[in-house]
Amino acid sequence: MSHTNDEPLPGPDLATEGVELSALADGGLLLGHFDGNEVLLVRRGEQVFAMGARCTHYGAPLAEGFFDGERLRCPYHHACFRPETGEAACPPALDPVATYRLEERRAKVFVVGRSQPPQRSRSIPSAPSSAVIVGGGAAGFAAVEMLRREGFDGPVTLVSADPAAPCDRPNLSKDYLAGNAPEDWLPLRPADWYRAARIELLLGRRVTAVDPSGREIVLEGGQRLGYGALLLATGASPVRLDLPGADLPHVHTLRSMADSRAIVAAAEKARRAVVVGASFIGLEVAASLVTRGLEVHVVAPDEVPMARVLGTDLGAFVRGLHEEHGVRFHLGRKPTAIEPTAVTLSDGSRQEAELVVLGVGVRPELGLAEQAGLAVDRGVVVDAELRTSADGIWAAGDIARWPDPHSGESIRVEHWVVAEQQGQTAARNILGRGEPYTAVPFFWSQHYDVPINYVGHASSWDRVDIVGSIEDRDCLVVYRKAGTARAVASVYRDVQSLQIHAAMESGDRDAVEAVIRG
Repeated sequence: MSHTNDEPLPGPDLATEGVELSALADGGLLLGHFDGNEVLLVRRGEQVFAMGARCTHYGAPLAEGFFDGERLRCPYHHACFRPETGEAACPPALDPVATYRLEERRAKVFVVGRSQPPQRSRSIPSAPSSAVIVGGGAAGFAAVEMLRREGFDGPVTLVSADPAAPCDRPNLSKDYLAGNAPEDWLPLRPADWYRAARIELLLGRRVTAVDPSGREIVLEGGQRLGYGALLLATGASPVRLDLPGADLPHVHTLRSMADSRAIVAAAEKARRAVVVGASFIGLEVAASLVTRGLEVHVVAPDEVPMARVLGTDLGAFVRGLHEEHGVRFHLGRKPTAIEPTAVTLSDGSRQEAELVVLGVGVRPELGLAEQAGLAVDRGVVVDAELRTSADGIWAAGDIARWPDPHSGESIRVEHWVVAEQQGQTAARNILGRGEPYTAVPFFWSQHYDVPINYVGHASSWDRVDIVGSIEDRDCLVVYRKAGTARAVASVYRDVQSLQIHAAMESGDRDAVEAVIRG
């Protein structure tokens, strides 16, 4: 991060003062500066690396993260960077950080200049004649970006039913919807990046069929497009309720940039809003609309918001947090009808509203996979390398059901970071890398100034342990089954969350428990 104001730069001047090697323990981090930029020193054994100190995702301070011996992990959203090259090794960060050259003098290390980005020259074991990606969400974009990053030089086409280019979807319900982020933050890449990378974007184009034997897809209107390798990353669509008035113009769902824009426009003319569904998306929308000054009511059949995912204690905390900001809950109830200015609930009450947002979940888009005859079981069935049952076709993201080595279950997960990771893994396997997908699921949710990070996967549990205090916003919430920590949610315990994530990835249950015990 470059400083342009009078704020003092952190730590020592690494060009003139340097740092005593003895001041940097193995695995340690030290923040300094060089030529007006924050620079982070990272030590591994006898090696010291110098890298940019801010995550390229949302600018988090990497000095507050965790170095696992191989990768530096970002404290906010668990992106990873390789300190020797600066490469973004796992999402949500996609861009590298800068790296710097070091020199040792009299038991001190000094930064002497910025390194040139390394030139990747990895051979490709098995390059297809072309790659076609269907879906412009997290998995689809991550796949095309990784294909080029890995050196694939053949034709790459991304086909998306959305007329907008791939965007930072988590922001659609958070800062952008709240009015705290401009729209130009949303695209994952500018238009000229696709041109420079020679990625053909077919936006606003719907795929109607896949022909696995002929290795073709069929677009709406009849155009056929051949492929050497195909990735299905069709994502999911919001559930619409079947009740009177659900199709009125002031009733919205949120999935795309156009959806978020429409809600922003409606919010400018509304005073009261009803959000149907106490899901993550529903409550993030509620928080954003409150930030815009609306009176917000949340209607949901649950007795405790998000108890199915977070448990009753953390769910009750989230409810209280929203109530502190003025959100009014109508739990244990459902909408039965929507009128232009009100919503009727199942207890007969009416709640006035000029804006209604449905946040009652999504359904995976499985139609293409079913039409193509792929194996489907509550998701597109894939193997450890994300291959489907048809030769030359992979699946990733919200539609993929994969064998999770950590839980021993076949799971499907609707998380942004998981979709990005799977898109990257699928891309590498399209190139013949033979890389199993072994990442531990992770997601984050933001409620006002309180972030919740969640590592692992617990579809059910028989015990919940709370370490610390939920009320004090300083805790780990551990979801156990048969004594094993299947997942851990955290509030303001970023380093412990990172350490648990690393231990889960390595399969070290003892290390997970050691971090939990503190």
